[in-house]
Amino acid sequence: MVDVTEDFLIKAKTYLGEEGRRVRNYFCCGLQDFSPEPNSYDVIWIQWVIGHLTDQHLAEFLRRCKAGLRPNGIIVIKDNMAQEGVIMDDVDSSVCRDQEVVRRIVRHAGLNLLAEERQENFPDEIYQVYSFAMR
Repeated sequence: MVDVTEDFLIKAKTYLGEEGRRVRNYFCCGLQDFSPEPNSYDVIWIQWVIGHLTDQHLAEFLRRCKAGLRPNGIIVIKDNMAQEGVIMDDVDSSVCRDQEVVRRIVRHAGLNLLAEERQENFPDEIYQVYSFAMR
């Protein structure tokens, strides 16, 4: 598990309880600086954080994640998607990208998109949530 805030990692351990034993390591750092151990993961799950990375940092992070996969492993991104283009959030300085922008970054990182799915039953007035599976 990776988070930039040590307190969140501590709370995650408490929240996960016994299931937390399945988490091998807790890393306190930004994703732009994190490198998964090569050939170590069947699944790398990236949820609601890509908006805090620049396009370049995201592509570089995804390349490092690809190197961290075992044979037939997958990377999953689950995140909010803008209707069109890139929308800046002035409150937390994050961005919300549209699906095509994310697809372009995935391709730039040397990954192949395996599947894409829209989260159902979300209110129309908020961003739609999509999951992308890739390797």
